[in-house]
This record gives sequence, C-alpha cells and structure tokens, in this order.
Amino acid sequence: MKLEQGGKVHEELAGALRQLCDVTGRSLRELAREVHVSSSSLSRYVSGQAVPPWPTVVALCKAAGRDPRPMREVWERAKDGPRTGAAATLSVRNDLPHDITAFTGRRAELDALLGAARNTSVVAIDGMGGVGKSALAVHAAHLLTADFPGGQLYVDLHGFTPGRERVEPAEALRVLLAALGLPPGRIPDAVTERAALWRSELATRRAIVLLDNAADADHVRDVLPGAGRSFVVITSRRRMVELDGVQPISLDVLPTQEAAELFVESAGGARSGDVGEVLRRCGNLPLAIRVAAARLRHRPAWTLDTLVERLREGELAVSDVFEMSLRQLDPAQRRMFGLLGLVPGEDIDAYAVAALAGVPLANARSLLEDLVDVHLVQEPAAGRYRMHDLLRQAARAEDAAADPVPAIARLCDYYLSGMLAVKKLVEIVISLPVIVSQSPPALPDLADHDTAVDWMETEWGNLTATFLLAVELRIDASAVGLGQLALIAHARRGGMAQLRRGLEVSMPAAERLGERRVLASHRYLLGAALMRMGLLEPAVPELEAARVLMAAEGDIVGEAIALEQLAEVRLYTADAEGAVELLRQATAMLPAHEAAARVRVCTGLGQALVQLGKYNEAREVVSEVIETARGLDRQKERGCLDVLGRAALGLGDAQSALDHAERAVALSRATRHPIFEAASLTDTAVALCHLGRAEAASARHAEAMRILERAGEPHRMVRSLLPYAEACLATGDRAAAAQHFQEALEIATAHDLNYLISAVRSGLIQVS
Repeated sequence: MKLEQGGKVHEELAGALRQLCDVTGRSLRELAREVHVSSSSLSRYVSGQAVPPWPTVVALCKAAGRDPRPMREVWERAKDGPRTGAAATLSVRNDLPHDITAFTGRRAELDALLGAARNTSVVAIDGMGGVGKSALAVHAAHLLTADFPGGQLYVDLHGFTPGRERVEPAEALRVLLAALGLPPGRIPDAVTERAALWRSELATRRAIVLLDNAADADHVRDVLPGAGRSFVVITSRRRMVELDGVQPISLDVLPTQEAAELFVESAGGARSGDVGEVLRRCGNLPLAIRVAAARLRHRPAWTLDTLVERLREGELAVSDVFEMSLRQLDPAQRRMFGLLGLVPGEDIDAYAVAALAGVPLANARSLLEDLVDVHLVQEPAAGRYRMHDLLRQAARAEDAAADPVPAIARLCDYYLSGMLAVKKLVEIVISLPVIVSQSPPALPDLADHDTAVDWMETEWGNLTATFLLAVELRIDASAVGLGQLALIAHARRGGMAQLRRGLEVSMPAAERLGERRVLASHRYLLGAALMRMGLLEPAVPELEAARVLMAAEGDIVGEAIALEQLAEVRLYTADAEGAVELLRQATAMLPAHEAAARVRVCTGLGQALVQLGKYNEAREVVSEVIETARGLDRQKERGCLDVLGRAALGLGDAQSALDHAERAVALSRATRHPIFEAASLTDTAVALCHLGRAEAASARHAEAMRILERAGEPHRMVRSLLPYAEACLATGDRAAAAQHFQEALEIATAHDLNYLISAVRSGLIQVS
C-alpha cells in the first residue's frame, strides 16, 4: 500500500508541473532555457521519470506566475517516496531515423511545423519526390523530442517505394503498438480493433508519431490517433485533402539562396565557378543537389565549371542527376549499382552484396564505399547499406530487361549457407536436404553460438524477403531450403503460424523439384508446425505422408522422428498408451550410432511414460541417454532434464523437480531459446507450488506467460496454464486454479484449440 501511495504522489507532482508548463504557453525547450535546466531533464520531470530540485519547481512557478508554496508538501512526499506510478511503467521509445547532416534552409516550413506542434495534432507534408519531405519531418521531430516525452515513433509506409509493397494500415498499427510495448498476444487481428487499441494507448501519452512515405489519405486514416496530446507528422507525394483537421505544409523546390547553401555545405565548401548553373541543372531539388555535391566533394581538382561540363544539356530532372552520377562510375561500380536495386530487404551487408554480385568480399566492400561516397548508397549503420527509394528506382531502370534470377539465386545461396552454419550449432535431428547451388564468395565467422544467433536475428527480415522473392521467381531449390531452415528461428523465437505459411507457399516448389527426400522433409515440417499450433487434424496426414516418403527413401532416422511427432499428437489427445507404442517402435528401428535421434525419441518416450504415471520407468529411460545428450548440445540435455523433473514430481520429490527445472531454464537462457525457457519456467512454477512457495510460483508462471504472449503462441500458453492450474488445485488453492483454468479456456476458445478445450473444462469441473 505504501508503494502505491508513493507512486500516486509522484504522478501528482508530475501532473502539477505539466499544468505549470501549459499555463506559460511556451515549449519545454523555451522553459528549459528560462529555468536553467536541460530540455531532457525538464522532459523527465514533467513525464514523472524524475523529481526536480526544489529551486527548479520554484523557477517554473515563477515562469507561470504561480505561488510555489502550495506545491512544497507534494514535492517533499514525492522526493522521499518511491517511484511506481503510471509514468514509470509506460514504454518510452525513440525510433526516429538519424537527423540529416547539413540540414539547410526550409526555415519558414520548419517554423510552421514546430508551431503546429503546439496547436494541432496532425500535419501533412507533401511535395514531389526528392524535395526533402522526410528530411524536414525527421529534423523537426528531433527538435521536438523534449516536448513529447511519451515517445518518438516512426514508420516508413513505403507508399512510393519501387519494388516494395506498401505497408498496409493493419501492419503499421501492429508495428506501432509493438513499439509501445504491447506483446503480440495483446494485438488484435482486425484493423478496426487495432486502430481502437492504438488510439486508446496513445491517449495516455504525449508522443510524436512520424508516418513517412504515405500513398494517400486512406493509407493513414486508420493510423491517426484520437483524443490526446500527441502529434502526428505525415509525409506523402500526395496532398491529404481528404483528411479533416490536418494542417498541410507543401514543399516546393528550394529557393536559390537556400539551394546554394545546401550545395556548398554538402560539397564541403565553396569552389570557383557558376553555382547557379549547377543548381539550375539540379532543378533546386535537395536530393539532386546532394548527389551532385557529393561528386564534387570527392574530386578536389574539380571546379564548378568542371561539374557543369559533366551535366547533360537541357532541363535536368532527378533521374538526370542520377544518370550524371552513373556516368562517372566505372563498369564494375555501375553494375553493382544496378544489382543493389534488386535487393528485396530493407538493407544488406557486404557479405550478401559479394554474393549478389558474385565478386570477392574485398571488391564488394570497395564498390560499396565508392557508391556511398557519391550518395548513391546510404550507410545508416556501420556495415549496413541501403538505397533511397528514388535511387532504387533508378537502379532498377539500369537494365530493366535483364533477368534478375541469377543474382537473386546467388543471394539465396548466401543466406542458405549462413543458415546451414547456424544449423550446425543447434543439432536438428531431421534431415533437411538443402541445396546450395553456388557457394558464396565469403561468409562471416559463425562458428560461435551467440555470434551465429545474432547474425540470424539481424538478417531475419532480409532472409524472409529473399525467401518470398525466391518463391515469386520460382527459384525452387532456394525457396524450399529457406522455407525449411526458417524452422531454426521460429522454433526458438515463436511464430509457428509464420513457419506454416512459408512452408505452404513453398510446397509447390518442393513438389516441382521431384525429390522425395526434399518433399518428405517439407511435409514433415508442415505437419510439425500444424501440431504446434494445436491443429492436430490437418497435422496427422502431413506427418504420416512424410513418414511414408522417408521409409521409401530408406531414411530410418526421418521415419523414427516422424513416428515421434505422431506420438506427440497422441499425447496432446491424452492417448499416452498409443504414444508409448509408437515411440517404442521408433526406438527399435534406430541404429545405435544415431545418437541424436535416439536421445530425441527417448525423451519423447519419457514424457509419455510420465503422462501414464510410470515415473520410475520414465526416469530410467532418460537417465540412459542424458550423458549422450550432454555431448550433443545443451537443448538435448534440457529435454532430458524436463522429463527427470516431471518424473521426480510424480514421485513426490518436489525439491528435485525444482532443481531439474531450474537447470533446464538456465540451459535455455544460455542458448537463447525463449520458447523452451517458458516451458521449463512452468515446471519450476509447478514445483514451487508443491513446495508451498506460492508467491515464487506465481512469479515464475507470469514470466513464462509473458514470453509466450510476446511470441504469439496461444497453443503453448494454454499448455502452460493447464499444469500450473492443476498444481494450484492439488495444493488447495482453488481460487488460483479456477482463475488459470478460466484464462486457458478463453485463449483456447478464441483460437479454436478444440482438443484443449475439453481438458480445460475438465479442470474447471474439478474446481467447482
């Protein structure tokens, strides 16, 4: 109770400070200068993140013309009390891109934008491509950061990005809600519901939201907030005349003086010659000016007249400026520029570029640096490269008739090779006959587990985009390989629904390849994904078909693992005896030297025996293979520990069960495997419950549910809620048991997990 009161007092002080700021009518930046504190400090004070010194409170009261004495008591209590109010729990993000260097001109437009932040909620900046809409919006947003302490959010809607589908409102809302800290499980599917939730969440914050590169008014209508004190900036090539209450700011080309200042700043200083002629040929467009100035900056011997000589005669559009830059490139640089236009992801690294172009890594790096120097490629972070939308369009126009398949196939081979390197460290038992047609020129060093996982996480967006392009271009072997290797990421980070969709869209490619081993693996993975989504009825025929194909190919390990998955389906439907029968069949067919597969099947057998109540036999089966598991990888050991812990609990030894479960949690954390971590956390919660440590059990259970909610795995959430609810019931906490059974029923019903609903209702009947 004391903590709750302290938080309320702290928020009371923050609210009073915000009222003082509002009374003055001045921005936080102006007030910060007047009361002699930094704008970031003042932002923390008014958002409730810190308590200001008393002299600062007095200075703010003086600026507002108010008596500070009535605030002294609230300030004293806030200063001495803990900070646990709402302001402490809000997620504060700054997702803005880097502010543009050498921002020049646009004084009137910038003042209008900064002023609008005080008296309106939405501004739309419109203008032609390359005119500097995004640069102005980002620059203003950085200047306004202190005035909007609730967060600075950014989404590129790709309304006019060549070669990219635009980001639809539903996806934009998902990204924004996730940026506010909402887990995937709390974000609804329908765009209308997402929009309502977005408005509700934003109403409690004072945030700035930048919606960049919108296609039209309909593109952003659902993303606009409702009531509240947030500020939205939209950029688009189209005017937002259909949106009521939106203040427009239209950008034209730069005035000559501002264009000249931008050119000189971007070129690194003045040069002799006629700058006016250069600007005329650049059309006074900021993007064109920067590209031309970059050429001059890296040519110390050139004068402006030299630059003018390189420009095409007549009127110069943005594409002409690009063409001028391209004419300065040698054939290798120009070829690289064209190839980069094919890149399907947001960005790319030098290793992937080397594969895309089929050149040595050192050559790729050198060519990338050349293109960065002339502003044909951006390097937003060290070693990561991307293209401006208009430049990407120009790159694709370089050789529009050329076949993109060879270059994209080489890029696919790079990502396939990287994922195979990751696969070596995680010991996937099932055979994945991935085909790499051409080894990439170079791969990063992925021999270390953490480095390999970091690479996979960094490249995940690019891997997904490349996979989809491979499907579209019918690069069948790559589409199948990338679709199957996605298992590595989804198994640890969640997302069985995404894995299923990827396998389904690439199934025709697997069938066209005509390789039974490839098709067997594809159908096995699809069946396993369906099962882990709780879709047992469609999972069984896929797994059975995979088993038949594997048997026909003489793939004994694959057949045994398919049987193990079919046994798991039976466990899901409480047919533990049927599961044991299948698992004993799988064990019998495995040769002794197939250690990894034997551990996997024995672990499954142990789980089935636990479900049958044969705890001693389960412990014996797993104890025989745990040393082998330790020699393979840490997740194999974790699987054994899960069985040993559940068997110990069944035998009445809750302390040993807790010890095993905590070791399993540690192994999953060490291998960065949150899905299995959540399962073992549930086991620790159950053991703690049986040991009478209800508070600690509740904390572990909540931690497991947070992980699964973030992963968007409702099936696993229900399967964690069930044993914990049963443990609460067994130890006499009927109220907690009823609560968790009810929560499980709501999730199972919402996601049509029909086979789980009956089990949950059975638990509710026991409670009642």
